[in-house]
Amino acid sequence: VQLQASGGGLVQPGGSLRLSCAASGTIFRIYSMGWYRQAPGKQRELAASITSDGIITYADSVKGRLTISRENAKNTVYLQMNSLQGEDTAVYYCNADASSRGYRRWYWGQGTLVTVSS
Repeated sequence: VQLQASGGGLVQPGGSLRLSCAASGTIFRIYSMGWYRQAPGKQRELAASITSDGIITYADSVKGRLTISRENAKNTVYLQMNSLQGEDTAVYYCNADASSRGYRRWYWGQGTLVTVSS
């Protein structure tokens, strides 16, 4: 299973970005998908996650500004980011809890950089 993230870039404070992450390969089932982020000098942290049933979890710091969604038919998860602030600057990684070839494990994408700066 491969995860390909896209959509990062440079945005001004208060701006918006939309990240996408598509899973490909031999996939039997994807259970949960999510976005983690790692700011410079900090540990990787959960930003948002969504299960196959649509149960969503957000970090307190992003509630009301970031919205996660997914298209199960396309094995794709999105992260709509609004009202971006400097502290949102980070590398954003998507992940998926998926089963493939009889094994279930977490898979990670390569990360996409989001820089919030004027």
